[in-house]
Amino acid sequence: MAEKNIPQQEEPALSELLQIRRDKLKELQAAGEDPFQITKYEVTAYSADIKAQFEALEGQETSIAGRLMSKRGMGKAMFCDLQDVKGRIQIYVRIDELGEEAFAKFKKVDIGDIVGVKGEIFRTKRGEISVKAHAVTLLSKSLLPLPEKFHGLTDKETRYRQRYVDLIMNPEVRQAFVIRSQFIKFVRDFLDGRGYMEVETPVLNTISGGATARPFVTHHNTLDIDMYMRIATELPLKRLIVGGMERVYEIGRIFRNEGMDPKHNPEFTSVELYQAYADFNDMMDLFEDLLSSAAQKILGTYEVDWQGEHIDLKPGWPRLAMHEAVKQYTGVDFMAIEGDEAAVAAAKAAGVDMDGVEPTWGHALYETFDQKVESRLIQPTFITMHPVDVSPLAKRSPKDPRLTERFELFICHSEMGNAFSELNDPIDQRGRFQKEVEARAKGDDEAGMMDEDFLTALEYGMPPTGGLGIGIDRCVMLLTGSDSIRDVILFPTMKPLD
Repeated sequence: MAEKNIPQQEEPALSELLQIRRDKLKELQAAGEDPFQITKYEVTAYSADIKAQFEALEGQETSIAGRLMSKRGMGKAMFCDLQDVKGRIQIYVRIDELGEEAFAKFKKVDIGDIVGVKGEIFRTKRGEISVKAHAVTLLSKSLLPLPEKFHGLTDKETRYRQRYVDLIMNPEVRQAFVIRSQFIKFVRDFLDGRGYMEVETPVLNTISGGATARPFVTHHNTLDIDMYMRIATELPLKRLIVGGMERVYEIGRIFRNEGMDPKHNPEFTSVELYQAYADFNDMMDLFEDLLSSAAQKILGTYEVDWQGEHIDLKPGWPRLAMHEAVKQYTGVDFMAIEGDEAAVAAAKAAGVDMDGVEPTWGHALYETFDQKVESRLIQPTFITMHPVDVSPLAKRSPKDPRLTERFELFICHSEMGNAFSELNDPIDQRGRFQKEVEARAKGDDEAGMMDEDFLTALEYGMPPTGGLGIGIDRCVMLLTGSDSIRDVILFPTMKPLD
């Protein structure tokens, strides 16, 4: 039997769909039922809790609220999916339960609208835990339709720009931010339990310092001066160590006017901590304990998959001096090389690009590690003893003045944190600041500035101190298996649309 040619009804254009929803709102408002006039709705249960405790709750009345995600059925009964903060649950709406007038109003409710439902908890004949609606209240009208059901919101750029829609359509995204919140709470509890005190330091500063990075510059109108958004919290926190606050930390936003890629965002979150009478070895112990125990507490395991690699966070991570790592992976023994020219030549012979790099022994060692070794570090590895040339705030090694007591932790070729035995010699510190000032004068806008007040603080005396900075975002990337930092920042920096 030949199929009849059935004329296809064209779907309304988006503008028409928008108008239909606005017309529905006007109709409600004209009838004195404006949903935006409602200020409160009593919620007594959530979807996941109802499902988890069904045996005890079956047959009881409940009151839930959330976003309507689907509607099925057009007769005297309808099934709907309601999404709340803990998940989804089916709603069963019948005309004989709601009444003809209320049922007719409910049929006009759109997918995406936010509703409150009072009803009875039960299980359908097909075995699905549901709520049989006795009353439905429209709490907020959605004037924009949600993305198409089967394709959802998949474009990453749109997801990052409209995180609110991403969270609606892709509820699994929420889990990354749940883990982020749990990790930050864990860090606080971990440090508080070890006698650290949480403090807050300025975001706006008259000097850019504490790291090598290009700052954001703004202007203070009242004082008529340029100010810098902080690129680190290091220098203010060390002032507090001078003042006798022996264990301090700060979790806060850092701002660096640098490039954007899967591991970098212009604003990110770090925790910096400082402990008097400690050194970088103590900081290694602390960092290993913190990150491994966080994985065990939050994920229930030491093992995670990240960037295509299987990572084991079980304690006992190797500790390798930078020159040892370079020798192991490239064969170049920098400790046997004397002089800047010889070191630079050795680096170039190993295939290191030294163009634009200061031609010193320390920079040659660092660039060789950066270009030839870092990408090979998959499992957690502490790289220690960084050259003094690239460590302006770290204490020199008593064994070799070319090196500092500094480490960085690498996991899956990503830097997770940075720590020093802090430089507390004000004369040495002034000399290193001066090198930064000279580099800035030559056009290096990432170089630091002379901080006379910090030098004054050091001249009052700072005890031997260990300091550690940890990238919160990268740790959350690790714990969630996320390949991009944008997946663990709710509102990442995005280029404006034209």
